[in-house]
Amino acid sequence: MNDSHEQIIQKAQILVEALPYIRAYTNKYVVIKYGGNAMNNPEIIKTILQDVAALKTVGVFPVLVHGGGPEINAMLARVGKESKFVNGLRVTDAETMDIVQMVLCGKINKNICSLLGTMGVKAVGLSGKDGGLIGVRKKPAVGGVDLGYVGEITSVNADMIEDLCLEDYVPVIASIGTDASGASYNINADTAAGEVGAAIGAHKLIYLTDIDGIRRDPADPSTLMPEVRVAEVERMIENGTISGGMIPKVRSCVTAIKRGIKHVNIVCGTIPHSILVELFTDRGIGTLIRE
Repeated sequence: MNDSHEQIIQKAQILVEALPYIRAYTNKYVVIKYGGNAMNNPEIIKTILQDVAALKTVGVFPVLVHGGGPEINAMLARVGKESKFVNGLRVTDAETMDIVQMVLCGKINKNICSLLGTMGVKAVGLSGKDGGLIGVRKKPAVGGVDLGYVGEITSVNADMIEDLCLEDYVPVIASIGTDASGASYNINADTAAGEVGAAIGAHKLIYLTDIDGIRRDPADPSTLMPEVRVAEVERMIENGTISGGMIPKVRSCVTAIKRGIKHVNIVCGTIPHSILVELFTDRGIGTLIRE
């Protein structure tokens, strides 16, 4: 069916609204952290990657950093291992580390690159193990619990990421790093995205998550907070407003801001084309974390 006159005008208005934002983001790095349950829905995956392809088309340098918690959980359950978390961080013994690496690097990373390829995007799949991309050291115990093979990031090879972007590739980075001995470590993908963004001087950092942002009452969508100040974060963690897996996510937002990224957003990745809505419309969506 042909569009009506009103629909054509509406599309033109959307384009006019988007143009100043497209201009502002041209030749800028935008880091997108992608993960959570949205990765299990083919239709949502498609819209997210369509957004990444659209960014590339209009001259933005998108960098995709991904985890894969639900698929890792499913694989661990299949082999009879229980998933354990402390403050949103996965407790990772040697066997779990092997499974994490297999799922993230061997399956999810390559599937993302393949799908982007069908959209005309040259995507390169990487983990922190490739070319010394992400260096780590073992993370200290949290709350008296040894997390095992969980790493704290000590370095990011920014030149490698920037070179790939300038050569017209989209880097797709799995959240695994190596220490000085070459051992593999699991990295929280939210933390990895923040460190990658800081290292390359990203103009924008977007965390795609399963909910619409930070809520005053985590169970009530109507309490969504459009904006949260860095100074409020620790108090919100202490009183339980921010809890579980949202803790490392929000703390990585704070770290990114302190490292110089001015625009950090938590956005619901299950909303179709949420990246484009956030970047190229006047209102945007989700929660903005700011100084």
